[in-house]
Amino acid sequence: MRDYLVFAIVFGLLPFILKRPVLGVLVFTWISLMNPHRLTYGAAYNFPFAAIVAAATLFGLFISTQPKRLPFTPATIMLLVFAAWMTLTSFFALEPELVWEGWNTVMKTVLMALVAILVLNTERDIKAFAWVIALSLGFYGFKGGIFTLASGGTNHVLGPVGTYISDNNTLALALITVLPIIWYLHMSAQSAWLRFAAMVLAGLTAISVIGSYSRGALLGGGAMIFLLWLKGHQKLRTGILLIIMLPIALAFMPEQWFERMGTIDNYNEDASAMGRINAWHFAFNLAKDNFLGGGFKVFTPKMFLIYAPEPLDFHVAHSIYFQVLGDHGFVGLALFLLLMAFALRTGARIQKFSKDRTDLKWAFNLAAMAQVSIIGYAVGGAFLSMPYYDLYYYLIALLVLLEKVTVTHVPRDTLLSAHLARTNV
Repeated sequence: MRDYLVFAIVFGLLPFILKRPVLGVLVFTWISLMNPHRLTYGAAYNFPFAAIVAAATLFGLFISTQPKRLPFTPATIMLLVFAAWMTLTSFFALEPELVWEGWNTVMKTVLMALVAILVLNTERDIKAFAWVIALSLGFYGFKGGIFTLASGGTNHVLGPVGTYISDNNTLALALITVLPIIWYLHMSAQSAWLRFAAMVLAGLTAISVIGSYSRGALLGGGAMIFLLWLKGHQKLRTGILLIIMLPIALAFMPEQWFERMGTIDNYNEDASAMGRINAWHFAFNLAKDNFLGGGFKVFTPKMFLIYAPEPLDFHVAHSIYFQVLGDHGFVGLALFLLLMAFALRTGARIQKFSKDRTDLKWAFNLAAMAQVSIIGYAVGGAFLSMPYYDLYYYLIALLVLLEKVTVTHVPRDTLLSAHLARTNV
């Protein structure tokens, strides 16, 4: 039954995607983040829905008469430069039989992020994009939160098999990253019941993160909650709510959860943590000896025999930063960090521009939440291998789109009037 439903939804929407590429971006985002086909058991499980939707969207770009504009902002330029550098490193990869599979996956994500920036042109489009992002992963937050409460937190919350978010750590980072976007739904909902539903979804998503047993996500969540409080307008009320809610949520967790979180302070006694440090040394040594890095999928047992301090202790990167360092060298890491900095700076420009405008309050709030999402990803990702995860690049696209329809889309005379009003000239 699930298979038929996914087939019916995707193929039923294809004619509309050809007419409106915006719809194609939304459907592709839903498939890439939620992976609904991985919740089936038959023919849909391995069916290339994302590739078909992407092809229909790209074809729709050529035949559609809807406006298309790719703004060349610092963030978009850096995204293009980073993609070009990753392509260059792939030609000199140390694992040439593996690299192009990784390149193909990442470039699809970058391409669709750029397509989103190109075809989404209105406030309505951007809000729809944010809702799809939030609900696609919010599904797992809702499901995982219920599971954690029902089981008393005795089992790890896991994601769909065969996806970026299949294990407890990666799912937790995805949920931490999307949580501020879910909170934006609460902030922007027009009806009381929608605001309440979004608040419940945010709460269950937070509980799901706790139930993941992920230490990296715990650190990322702490940084994110602090920023949410810092950016909030009602700091006292929010602070009191957090003080009340956090102990209640933690009261559901068993002793084994507290033991797991307690190993953060004793990393030198934890074999998993020491394995990560060995992988980080591997990445540094490889990048030091290879200007272009090793290319995608270079974290292999064969390469560990050459570059790791403990050659037989093989681990994946367990860090977005060290994975990029190993894959693409010090230049690649610098580009990755610059892309993140430019995205955060884009959010700051949007907030500065829309701060005193009631008609752009939605943009101010969404930009602020996207910034918090990226900070949560940056902190939690320091201990998890997800530098190419779709959600991160969609958040960058979301910020560029907000700037596209606010700061760069406003006529010059309107900008001048706003500036004069602010300076009381």
